[in-house]
Amino acid sequence: MVVVAAKPISAGTVLAEKDLQSIPWPGEQTPSGAFDAPQQAAGHTVLEPLSQGEPVLSSRLAAGGQAGGTGVPSGMRAVSVHVSDSSGVLAMLRPGQKVDVQVLLTRKSGSAEPELRTILEGTPVLSVNPTPEPSSQGPNLPTVTLLTNPADADTLALADSGARVRLALRNPLDEATRSRTPMTFDTLLRTSGQPSAPAAAPAAITKIQ
Repeated sequence: MVVVAAKPISAGTVLAEKDLQSIPWPGEQTPSGAFDAPQQAAGHTVLEPLSQGEPVLSSRLAAGGQAGGTGVPSGMRAVSVHVSDSSGVLAMLRPGQKVDVQVLLTRKSGSAEPELRTILEGTPVLSVNPTPEPSSQGPNLPTVTLLTNPADADTLALADSGARVRLALRNPLDEATRSRTPMTFDTLLRTSGQPSAPAAAPAAITKIQ
């Protein structure tokens, strides 16, 4: 049995049992993150619209009982940022996916190099608006709304007001993080000039008679 929407459900709706129903699933394996009883999904907030008969998956719901009608769990913040130079990623981006947030800062001094830094990793996406809208960075840019804690919300707001923001889409199961060191053209060239590790010798091939 799989829980599906009993009617069209809009984003931000707090699910009630009357909004859901269980149906037999025709396949041998149920979808990942599916529920088998309406009681399990009731109280969760829908992050993106559901069509009637569509399976209700945990990846498309906010935390149960704490998100109200906004899709934002208690203690978290939804922050919209204007995204530049990421049109390919935006075409693939869906609510519930995770991204790394990069900022490119170009200083006003002509002698200063542009600096790139990854400021957040594994940040959940709440919504994507590919339609350009005005930003403090000058040109009209598409916006993406991300779910963060309050401290990271401040970081995103500052980046959005004074730097170019880029997004890198990551595997949802990838929880790895790395040192957030800034990168310039100079460090890029010095790093690329380092000798790479020698390639492993190819495995011996046994000839079959």
